[in-house]
Amino acid sequence: MALTTIPGMSIIEPALGAAPSFGVSATLAANEILAARHRRGEPVLHMAFGEAGLDVHPLLRDALADAAGRNGYGPVAGLPALREAAAGYWTRRDLPTTPDQVVTGPGSKALLFGLIAAIGGDVVLPRPSWVSYAAQASLAGVQARLVPGAAGVPEAARVANVAAAARAAGRPVRAVIVTVPDNPTGLLAQASAIRALCAVAEQHNLVIISDEIYRDLIFDAAPPYTSPSAFSAERTVVTSGVSKNLALGGWRLGVVRLPEGPLGAELRDRLLAIASEIWSAPAAPVQEAAALAFREPAALVAHVAASRRLHARVARAVAARFAAHGAVVPTPQAAFYVYPGFGPVADVLRHKHGITADTDLAGLLLRRYGVGVLPGSAFGEESWRLRLRVACSMLYGSTSERRSAALASDDPCALPWIAESLDRLDEVLAEVVSLRITGPGGARDA
Repeated sequence: MALTTIPGMSIIEPALGAAPSFGVSATLAANEILAARHRRGEPVLHMAFGEAGLDVHPLLRDALADAAGRNGYGPVAGLPALREAAAGYWTRRDLPTTPDQVVTGPGSKALLFGLIAAIGGDVVLPRPSWVSYAAQASLAGVQARLVPGAAGVPEAARVANVAAAARAAGRPVRAVIVTVPDNPTGLLAQASAIRALCAVAEQHNLVIISDEIYRDLIFDAAPPYTSPSAFSAERTVVTSGVSKNLALGGWRLGVVRLPEGPLGAELRDRLLAIASEIWSAPAAPVQEAAALAFREPAALVAHVAASRRLHARVARAVAARFAAHGAVVPTPQAAFYVYPGFGPVADVLRHKHGITADTDLAGLLLRRYGVGVLPGSAFGEESWRLRLRVACSMLYGSTSERRSAALASDDPCALPWIAESLDRLDEVLAEVVSLRITGPGGARDA
């Protein structure tokens, strides 16, 4: 994969006529490495994988079991009950939706790829942004143009410049992706940034794909939630699912809400054509259980609220550990991610460990200490910034009993197994950034 950097953006482009060249998704690759270390009995602190880290609610387990006999493919768009329930989910969030505007898929990840392919043309991504967006663009045969921004929203003025330059070069941008709230930063964009981007999308006729998979996991101290659909409903496509708020990643069930009008109708036809040739339909029993999830009975609403509190408390505790050892850490506002930058201790890392790139830092943490994190460069970040994406949700416990206790606890960070993980993280960070070197000859100054 050739990578060309120009002011304000990067272009990821496969060679003409060649298959896209990239490896397994960074998150999945890290998960497999850590699992292998665990099987060998080596110590592991698993903070690389974006899994919600909790058990399936009993209501959903029962619903899935009851639907186990459903073995037909069903409609490509999804079962009517699921599409109706998803439409109600968005309508309750001040985005009126009809079932005909909803298409389901085997996870929002598959739907995002289908949308990129259906829209066609190049796509603008925020830098940093989720690891799979750029790879999916390459798979779809289009260019991903990474534009710096904040909290999952690329800066509007730079998007305008990129769109104008691309159009002049005869390779127009057709879409822009935002992540609200954001992965990797765990932040929620300000309404002003979203409004400005929507204005640029209108000016340059861009479809906005709003990945809102973390919408239900916004912490109490975050700014008010704003979706691009609030300003530009006629050109905004919204994706969501059940993998994060209800910890159902392995069920592989996502939904997309298409806009009203001609754009939505055309995208629906194209997306269904793609879906019919790739996944046909999500698993019918999972669709039945997901319909219950999107109807949001009181027990599931309470369950999501409890998970949101747990994510907030542990993410803030992890952020505090990184900050205590010299990293610059934005206060987490949503999801279960922390995004520390080690710029303030870059000299120490270079002098003590020879580290000049985030991949070196992530590699050191994994190889020497068994601490799994992802480098910011996996998300399109410049590697010299020494930023890491740290997932906190795998710290909740290795058994159902421990995870349930963490979910119910008023002070989950005081639970022995979570406290032990936090203490281990503290010890590792202290050793990594300390100016003291420990070796056979004892401790000495670096």
